[in-house]
Amino acid sequence: MVRRERSAGFVVFSEREDGTRLYLLLHYPSGHWDFPKGHVEQGESDIRAALRELREETGLNDVEVLFGFRKEISYFYTEKGEKVHKSVVYYLGKSKTTDVRISHEHKGFEWLPFEEAMSRLRFRTSREVLAAAEEFLRGQRT
Repeated sequence: MVRRERSAGFVVFSEREDGTRLYLLLHYPSGHWDFPKGHVEQGESDIRAALRELREETGLNDVEVLFGFRKEISYFYTEKGEKVHKSVVYYLGKSKTTDVRISHEHKGFEWLPFEEAMSRLRFRTSREVLAAAEEFLRGQRT
């Protein structure tokens, strides 16, 4: 029997005055870096869950959602001997501030340029999400 889980999150970026784009990564207690995300509660839409989790985990509540971007990933993991199929949908958001207040769920955060963020991400699926977000944003500029 495989248990199913659904989460939603954000790839959040901010732009410096010189146009440099910085991406927000959170440091999770297990040691890896990833995007803000969390479980979709019963009756909650994916976007509402992503916005709620973003606010809870970072204190950010003024993020401009770029609705043309939506990337879903899925993977399997084992928890207490039970196989879990997890799907996570990511949205893209632009923050006017880099003032983050992380929750107790994380050890730290960093705003990083694309290449540094890519090298900090441990999981292939997270790197794919970041690459898709960067490609989307580059396409917006043309």
